[in-house]
Amino acid sequence: MDLNIKVNEKNHLDIGGADAIDIAEEFGTPTFVIDENRIRENYKKFYGAFSKYYPDFKVFYACKANTNIAVMKILESEGCCIDAVSPGEVHISKMVGFSGDRILFTGNNITNEELKYVHDEGVVLNIDSVSALKRLAKIVDPEGLKLSFRVNPMVGAGHHEHTITGGVMSKFGIMDNEAVEVYKLAQELGFNPIGMHSHIGSGILDPEPFKLAIESTMDIAGQVHEETGINFEFIDFGGGIGVPYTPDEKLLDLDKFAEVNIGLFKEKLEKYGMDNPTMFLEPGRYIVADAAVLLVTVNSVKQSYRKFIGVDAGFNTLQRPAMYGSYHHIVDASRMDAPNTQEVDVAGNVCESGDLFARDRPLPDVEEGDVLGILNAGAYGFTMSSNYNSRPLTSEVLVTDGKCNVVRERETFEDLYAKQSIPPHLK
Repeated sequence: MDLNIKVNEKNHLDIGGADAIDIAEEFGTPTFVIDENRIRENYKKFYGAFSKYYPDFKVFYACKANTNIAVMKILESEGCCIDAVSPGEVHISKMVGFSGDRILFTGNNITNEELKYVHDEGVVLNIDSVSALKRLAKIVDPEGLKLSFRVNPMVGAGHHEHTITGGVMSKFGIMDNEAVEVYKLAQELGFNPIGMHSHIGSGILDPEPFKLAIESTMDIAGQVHEETGINFEFIDFGGGIGVPYTPDEKLLDLDKFAEVNIGLFKEKLEKYGMDNPTMFLEPGRYIVADAAVLLVTVNSVKQSYRKFIGVDAGFNTLQRPAMYGSYHHIVDASRMDAPNTQEVDVAGNVCESGDLFARDRPLPDVEEGDVLGILNAGAYGFTMSSNYNSRPLTSEVLVTDGKCNVVRERETFEDLYAKQSIPPHLK
């Protein structure tokens, strides 16, 4: 099992050297609990695997996975760079200390105001469409401005159709067969195109689609190089490398994955006579998914037509099971050695029939008051949370060598309407 499960001497779930039950009692539930050391370990493992075979390599953390500023600061201190997809992510990144040259902005359907903002922040722009390119040329001085383009490599993969970002159904990037003309247009407008970017999807554990994407992207880059004379400073193959969510899934052999794909990358560089551009990858899930656990408390054990274990969180807190049908492993953090004795539905507290964390899930004899740990909650957990049903957003706690710090305070009822107002005629 590769789910980063640790148990302490009390037979409680251990998170970063801290007792999950103690955390729940001190900080309440639901709470996302983040293990700092696990983030650092995951980053170093990822960077080390690729830089070993190609030293001119950089990691751009896909911060949409988790933008807690403590998480961002941890990665900033490791020398990581940032893949940002919104002006807000750019703002957060700059605030925690990332310089503009360590941020690559890849927006889609972006407004003129947003283009101007990210340009003025000094980040590298990765353009998604001809429309954005032409509009950018009108609102900034294009002369010599370095930029990149996102191309569609016509390869798609992912754990759900909503996470596939390449191929004929994708809204992202410029078409592969228009790449040469788009790069030429950028040059004619005065820009200095220096990079190429692609991304095929998210949650990928099969290495084959990634190989196909690298091959396709490099062929596009090679054609652009031959027909425009552009010597790329970087080529970015996006992210999407998955992690095990179920007990029977195995962690990707990252070293082998890096060796094979960098070998292919080098072959294509030689084939097209390109210099040695920096290779970028944009992991998000791989770095933070298994570094956090969502702790919830059982508030109801209900025998209806089915048996429901009701907890004090819902899809407003962790949306992935309802949105994608995603599996998250669930443990009874109070009694980690208890054997599974039943199959139950783990239900949230949102007024929706789809508010389920698990269906027919093997669990022990769970009792009201038990604390459950929903694993792999570090990626697309809090960042996809909402106030649906007027429920305040939950807290986040960072654990560092067993020491806990609140890195996001739990919202209050007052926070729910703090930015709202009643017009005078209704008062």
